[in-house]
Amino acid sequence: MIKIQNFPAKTAKNLKAVFMDIDGTLTNDGKLLPQAYNSLWQLKEMGFRVVPVTGRPAGWCDLIVRQWPVDGVIGENGAFAFWLEDKKLKRLFHPTIAKPNMKEKLAEVKEIILKEIPGSRVAAGYAYSLFDLPIDFREEEPDLGFRVAEDIKNIFERLGATAKVSDIHVNGWFGDYNKLAMVRLFSQEVWGENLEEYKEQYVFCGDSPNDEPMFAYFDNSIAVANISPFIANLKSLPTYISTNEGGLGFAEFVDILASYKNKT
Repeated sequence: MIKIQNFPAKTAKNLKAVFMDIDGTLTNDGKLLPQAYNSLWQLKEMGFRVVPVTGRPAGWCDLIVRQWPVDGVIGENGAFAFWLEDKKLKRLFHPTIAKPNMKEKLAEVKEIILKEIPGSRVAAGYAYSLFDLPIDFREEEPDLGFRVAEDIKNIFERLGATAKVSDIHVNGWFGDYNKLAMVRLFSQEVWGENLEEYKEQYVFCGDSPNDEPMFAYFDNSIAVANISPFIANLKSLPTYISTNEGGLGFAEFVDILASYKNKT
């Protein structure tokens, strides 16, 4: 991985859209610090499109798209995208979402995980999810650690679900989608841009294994410094890495973009 300070000026000047994870990428210790939130506004003021791509539930995403300086939000690891048109909420759902009996199937998976993994619990935001089962392993106490997170992921997969580990949750769902799949669909359906043709004008920032499809696809991929615990288990690494962790690392990248823009 290349230090973010070496992000090329030519690449920066060609960018038009910034996609980013939220937890661990925009936040530090679970909090959205002013440096990170101000960076979102800074991106908008510089003319970038801004789209968070998160595992967080639909209820959170409804608020984010209405109140944050963003052009859309992709939630529940790619299940849907929300955006506003004339202040009206628009929704796009991935076509592979396994709707028939999906809630019942996730409920069965939940009971098995909670039984087999001592201390595991459903994430507090589950009440606001549409298609996703988030199992909390370290957002709240007790911190079960990443080895237990892998055990939870394995149970999801044993039971036929897709599962991804973030820095706080293991998210599981039934459907053939991920963050990248919805970025591709959102780009085409909302902006009229084929992702393959425009990928060099997009950048993605993340911090954990559920961002790996994005790291693998985008040459312009960035991890904040707290990616470190996951590096050994990632098959596809991001191209660049920040010096600072979380939202401070994200702000570090935005400052670099701003410095290039100020030179033009």
